[in-house]
Amino acid sequence: MKTSLFQNIMRVLLGSMMTFAGIGHLTFQRGEFQAQVPRWLPNSPEFMDIIVLASGIMEISLGLCLIFWVSKKVKIGIFLAIFYVLIFPGNISQYTNGIDAFGLDTDQKRLIRLFFQPVLILWALWSTGALKYLLNKRKS
Repeated sequence: MKTSLFQNIMRVLLGSMMTFAGIGHLTFQRGEFQAQVPRWLPNSPEFMDIIVLASGIMEISLGLCLIFWVSKKVKIGIFLAIFYVLIFPGNISQYTNGIDAFGLDTDQKRLIRLFFQPVLILWALWSTGALKYLLNKRKS
């Protein structure tokens, strides 16, 4: 699927952000990301650490794939959009349980953040050409 120069720039930017966030999961932001593990999952520190490490590895992988595996960008965009849907319960849990992390220290800030997840989903789909691919597939 052909994408514009602007889409490619935005894809690389998103990939860079994902890679940076994944590195944060593994290192300097591990505690912040543990705050986003849904409270309905087992609440042991070991389990939370496994979730954070696994999601960090996934974010690094998806980020690097977005940047470098251009021939598979549509599939990677779809996978990333699915990943964003799968981690959304963590954001909801942070809001509903009033958990402070990443400077989200009020219910209003945590609520506003929830509205950015659809933006990330659309960004992943649009910047990779996956949105156009899915819309064209639907018409067929």
